[in-house]
Amino acid sequence: MTLEPGDVIATGSPSGVGVGMVPPQFLRPGDTVEATVEGIGTLTNPVVDAH
Repeated sequence: MTLEPGDVIATGSPSGVGVGMVPPQFLRPGDTVEATVEGIGTLTNPVVDAH
């Protein structure tokens, strides 16, 4: 598939995946999520508490 400028790549997992891990794992405030695309760079997002 050819990606064009402005295309959005949505990723994720079905709800409940974290609870199925041993031990269960969930994102918490203070965690950081990073996605890197070689040759482009890294997108870094902090996990914050919902307000």
